[in-house]
Amino acid sequence: MKKFMLWSVIVAAAGFIAVRSVQAADETVIVKGEVLDMACYLDHGAHGEKHAQCAATCIKSGLPVGIKGEDGKTYLLIGDHKPLNSTLAQYAGKTITVKGKLASRDGINMIENAVIQK
Repeated sequence: MKKFMLWSVIVAAAGFIAVRSVQAADETVIVKGEVLDMACYLDHGAHGEKHAQCAATCIKSGLPVGIKGEDGKTYLLIGDHKPLNSTLAQYAGKTITVKGKLASRDGINMIENAVIQK
């Protein structure tokens, strides 16, 4: 009986975690952090002022752009179902604040309809 109860608790907890892993896309968030080219950041951890020029080139060329938030999370940034590369390339390696709708799935975070906050 104790084993059954333990497994029931484990299954219930796993179900709760699975439900919580998908974030609704209606939550508006404000994130402050460094603008990254996602390809170099994910491939070899490149970021910061030393990587800014390379990041700007990669972002201008169409590679995915993101932000490494002060909350420790990294977010893919897109506009209203369109890329923001031409807008964000000038901020590569710099800290900005963006506002938009949060979506998370399978450990990937995205801010859509992202707008730079001034």
